[in-house]
Amino acid sequence: MAEASVVDEKRRRDVPVGVVMVGMAAIVWWPAFTLGAWQEIFFDDILALWAASTAAFVFVLVERKPVGGRLVRAFFLLLPSVWLVLNFVVADDTQDLAVAIIDLAALAAVLIGIPFTLWVLVRIVWPDFAGETRRRTKWTIALVVLGVAVVSLVLGMNQSRFLTCEDFSISGNSEPPGCVPLEP
Repeated sequence: MAEASVVDEKRRRDVPVGVVMVGMAAIVWWPAFTLGAWQEIFFDDILALWAASTAAFVFVLVERKPVGGRLVRAFFLLLPSVWLVLNFVVADDTQDLAVAIIDLAALAAVLIGIPFTLWVLVRIVWPDFAGETRRRTKWTIALVVLGVAVVSLVLGMNQSRFLTCEDFSISGNSEPPGCVPLEP
C-alpha cells in the first residue's frame, strides 16, 4: 500500500512538469521555425511575447517577495517593451546603425525574453516549482525546450524538403524564400 502512495506522489509531481515542458515547447517552436524559414521572427510573435512579459512584469512588481530579486526579473521582462519603444522612437528613414540597434534589441527580446518570460510565468502559475522540482528536472525541461527550438529552426531552414508553397498559402502565411511549388 505504501508503494502505491509513493508512485501516486511521483505521478502527481510529474504531471505539472510535463505540462510545463509541453507548454514551453509549443510556444517556442513557431518563432524558431519562422526564423529558419523566413530569416525573421514575425511581429505577432514579438507582440505576443510583449503582452505576456508586460503582464508578468506587473505581477513581479506587486508580488510579495523581497525587492532585490524582483528588480532583476522585472528588468528582463521589460526587454520586449524596450524593443517596442525603440520602434516608436527611431524613424524608419534613420541611418543603418539605428535600425541595426532595433534589430539587435528585437533579437535580444526574443532570445532572452521568451525563455525568461516562460520561466517567470511557470513560477507564477506554479509558485512551488523552484522548491519542489529537482535541478536535474529543470535542466531536462530547459534542454527539451531548447531542443524543440533548434529542431524547429532547422525544419524552417529546410522547409522546402517537406512543405510546398501551397502549404504556406493555404495556412494563411506568406511563401518563404525557396519554397517549392506543388507539382501540377
